[in-house]
Amino acid sequence: MKLDRGYLMESDDEALRLDIKTDAALVEEQALWAGIKPGMRIADLGCGAGKTTFHLNRLVQPNGQSVGVDIGEQRIEYARKHYSDEGIEYVTGDIRKPLDQLGRFDFIWIRFVLEYYSNESFDIVKNISQNLKPGGILCLIDLDCNCLRNFGLSQRLENAMVQIMKKLETNFNFDPYVGIKLYSYVFDLGYEDIDVRVTPHNLIHGDLREKDSFNWFKKVEIAARHSGFQFDEYEGGYEEFYEEFKAYFSSRRRFTYTPMVWCRGCRT
Repeated sequence: MKLDRGYLMESDDEALRLDIKTDAALVEEQALWAGIKPGMRIADLGCGAGKTTFHLNRLVQPNGQSVGVDIGEQRIEYARKHYSDEGIEYVTGDIRKPLDQLGRFDFIWIRFVLEYYSNESFDIVKNISQNLKPGGILCLIDLDCNCLRNFGLSQRLENAMVQIMKKLETNFNFDPYVGIKLYSYVFDLGYEDIDVRVTPHNLIHGDLREKDSFNWFKKVEIAARHSGFQFDEYEGGYEEFYEEFKAYFSSRRRFTYTPMVWCRGCRT
């Protein structure tokens, strides 16, 4: 049984990390592919900093409505401060529980969220489907082999990365492989007109961009440090591991990416 110790990446900087890492142009591309249209009432579940909600909301205007839901009150306050706009409402809520109070939607979006809820991911999709109108669209986007597709590491650094992810699976209810499961979720729930795309995410080579540096080093500072992994191959423990990771990731020779799975379907 995988434990659930709360949101893995919880920190004072999490809203900022999510804001910086979110590519608005990609969000809009994915939503248009899924079928978002003006006039829709939409839900962004696990909305984080609100940046995705803001850009999804632009695509449903005129006359559209958008609801951003996140479990973190701090992130909801960040969203209200930085990404409020006409037609947007932000709500603190737990997508593992019934969301009847939100009403029904034409389009539900859940991106980079299910990976944090390994035990409950299918039940979450089943639960939120109750809030989708007949004929409404569900769009699920998540990663496969998360943080595990790297080349140019030392053997001990590669070993550490693999073991850290295993510890996160066991100790934090994290699923590095949830992306490959998305199609089966919507299929098993009876959705129609299902479509799937797979594209690279975090494709990083050559010069390291500042936003990638901030995102990845924050991941290592929070997730790796608290994973429960003992760093036995490192005499200096976590700190020595962190310095080796920084040197690897800052090198122009480093190559990394993660497969990203887009899945959409229509509710019958």
